[in-house]
Amino acid sequence: MPRIHAGSDTGSVGPWRLHRLAAIALILALPSGLAQAQTPGGPPGAEEAGPAEVGVIELLAEDVPYALTLPGRAVAFEEADVRPRVSGVIEEVAFQAGRPVKAGDLLFRIEDDTYATAVAAAEATVAGARSSVATAQATVERYRSLEGSAVTRADLETAEAALSQARASLASSEAALQAAQLDQERSEIRSPIDGIPDVAEVSVGELVTANQAEALTRVTRLDPIYVDVTESSARMLRIRERIDAGTLESGDALGMKLVLETGEMHEGEGTLVTPATAVSTTTGTVDFRVQFDNPDCRVLPGQFLRVEVTLGTSPGIIVPQRATSRAPDGSLTAFVARDGVAYEVTLTTTGTYRNGWVVTEGAQPGDQLIVDGLNNLRDGAEVVPRPVEIDEQGVVRDVASTEPAQDPETTEEGAPSTAQAGPVSGTSSGARSAPAQE
Repeated sequence: MPRIHAGSDTGSVGPWRLHRLAAIALILALPSGLAQAQTPGGPPGAEEAGPAEVGVIELLAEDVPYALTLPGRAVAFEEADVRPRVSGVIEEVAFQAGRPVKAGDLLFRIEDDTYATAVAAAEATVAGARSSVATAQATVERYRSLEGSAVTRADLETAEAALSQARASLASSEAALQAAQLDQERSEIRSPIDGIPDVAEVSVGELVTANQAEALTRVTRLDPIYVDVTESSARMLRIRERIDAGTLESGDALGMKLVLETGEMHEGEGTLVTPATAVSTTTGTVDFRVQFDNPDCRVLPGQFLRVEVTLGTSPGIIVPQRATSRAPDGSLTAFVARDGVAYEVTLTTTGTYRNGWVVTEGAQPGDQLIVDGLNNLRDGAEVVPRPVEIDEQGVVRDVASTEPAQDPETTEEGAPSTAQAGPVSGTSSGARSAPAQE
């Protein structure tokens, strides 16, 4: 350490200290300078990024099936409450709930001792009446042979009247016998229709009465099944106007499909059973009844379902919903690639079909619609189009490739960036959505 001599100026800095401070300042400045020198063109991000690669599909004009999705409720094709027609004690429950039965199959048996006795008594009465008729008939024949000699005309008329009375008694007793036999037959309660019975509401030993209010069980026929649907009369008028204007070409017949509560499509076509004949004065709607085959009994009465009614075809372009987004003003927009530039277009739609919008304005056949790489895409940005396709699961794949297309703007885990625009961008093209409708 240098010594400070007496008389030296302690407030001044020697030359050696100035050199030392200059060296320290130079060392501290070196890393910053080197970093700047090692980064050509300035700091990171200063260099402009190149055109973004985007996946595109070519739009095609086609005749899109125009359909309505109508709410409906399933109604049994046939339904019968089973009640006793005679009184008595339940002797047997002869069916299993949920197992199909045919019309005429035995469901319940009532003790018939009383009715069997009544039948026997009625048969005896009939036999006596027949004997009386035979006796009266013989008397009339004998009197006729003796008329004018031993028998007067008055005697013959009396005999004929007795014969008529005997015949009337026979007819009455035969009717009583038929009634007794009917009561005995009705002690066996049989299914009035083909169908599936519910749980029995009575058990063996219970007393039931003729025509009681409580049903013993209910038999329901589920195949086929009715579906009652409702539609606004105003929309029906608009559809008629479109047909008259030629923008909707009606088909030869209505195509009707049933959509289950799970969204699954029910097999088979529906048949219009009851067309709309009046408009409800309270709701302004019209009611239809449609019949569907239901061999596996999957559709049950009371279920709320949807019926897709295809009315005809309408010209349009299908734009996948995943490629669209909503602007702040609510308009539907999408991006198309033209000459290496992305243009944002506003779409006019008439409804949806499957998982796409039915577009009539804003897009043209042959346009390259951008369906992949939409994150942070802006109108007028330069892009490099890459042909892709959308499979049934809604996954974007490169054309002629089995691997999903890699979105350049996904996270490291492969999940789409949360910055992706469009409220329907993640919708699967394979899932069913509402058919083309207004």
